Amino acid sequence: MLVTTTENIPGRKYEIIGEVFGLTTQSKNFVKNFGAGLKSVVGGEIHSYTKMLEDSRSQAAEDKGADAIVMMRFDSSSISGDMQSVVAYGTAVRFIADNE
Repeated sequence: MLVTTTENIPGRKYEIIGEVFGLTTQSKNFVKNFGAGLKSVVGGEIHSYTKMLEDSRSQAAEDKGADAIVMMRFDSSSISGDMQSVVAYGTAVRFIADNE
């Protein structure tokens, strides 16, 4: 799914489906949390958390049958030491053919 923070998608025509809003709270298992804790000592990206955040962003739009999300924004925060809450919102759109 195409996700963009811009208002328009160059070269594409689309109809607006409506606002989409997704909220998820997730936690990783003990092994991944332990690995993330070790990684925080030496620094660097924690891939399992990055993947968790990426997965949560487009979930709401897929449920509506959207092809893309424009004007997407998201925010995340920690609920406790091992849980992340992510909110993603934007405008869901469906592509239309040039001849419509």
